Amino acid sequence: MKVILGIVIVAGSVVGGYLMAHGKLAILWQPAEYVTICGAAFGAFVIANPGGVIKKAMMSFPVLIKGSKYNKAMYMDLLALMYELFSKARKEGVMALESHIDEPANSDIFTKYPKIVADHHAMEFLTDYLRLIVGGSMNAFELENLMDIELEIHHGDALKPGDALTAVGDSLPGFGIVAAVLGVIITMGSIGGDPAELGLHVGAALVGTFLGILLAYGFVGPMGAAVNVIAEEESKFLSCIKVCIMATLNGYAPPIAVEFGRKAISHEHRPSFTELEEHLKG
Repeated sequence: MKVILGIVIVAGSVVGGYLMAHGKLAILWQPAEYVTICGAAFGAFVIANPGGVIKKAMMSFPVLIKGSKYNKAMYMDLLALMYELFSKARKEGVMALESHIDEPANSDIFTKYPKIVADHHAMEFLTDYLRLIVGGSMNAFELENLMDIELEIHHGDALKPGDALTAVGDSLPGFGIVAAVLGVIITMGSIGGDPAELGLHVGAALVGTFLGILLAYGFVGPMGAAVNVIAEEESKFLSCIKVCIMATLNGYAPPIAVEFGRKAISHEHRPSFTELEEHLKG
């Protein structure tokens, strides 16, 4: 909803200021300019990016509207899940986790936390490394290095859709100039005709420049930045899982292991020690 609010504020401010200056909205409606700028920008976007990035960028718009799902409640559920898994491993041995990580949908532990189970990347990251721990063939140093490599790759991939949208935003002023130049060419062909018609052609050409700059800095660029912020949130969530796993692998008790994870959460979403303790007891 925050993105929709921002769009309304940007559009309302620009249009409102234009109307306050006694501008006429009808002049801004130049379909040819819209087709030229938006079509060229989309074509450049298709040329520059592989199919997977294009698909993810398109799928990011519903996520932008809903906002990031990684809030305090999500983190508290994650820490509670980790606490239960670590407690079971400590009491019954790590082999007791095998059935839970192989079939999370049938696990009496995982099913308590449907939001975590619904997060494909988090579940894959968590179960894969718990499976390696159950296998017992890797030491803590090797496992941490492997986690860091995967997190780095995941973070790079997660930023690609936002970076692609940002690149489109950066190109829009240029395509606005292209549309404006085409309008000037049409205007030059009308010299000697009706002055009123000549003025309309000049206005249409200037709309192209206006539209390219507005779309770049008012909409597409900020959306690209917002997509990257959500990608950063997901990377931080996976990093919290990593910290918890490494703490328990180094021999810390479950309450201390999840406290390590709590400290790895940003202040915006971090529960207090008391909040987490009460949540775990519950």
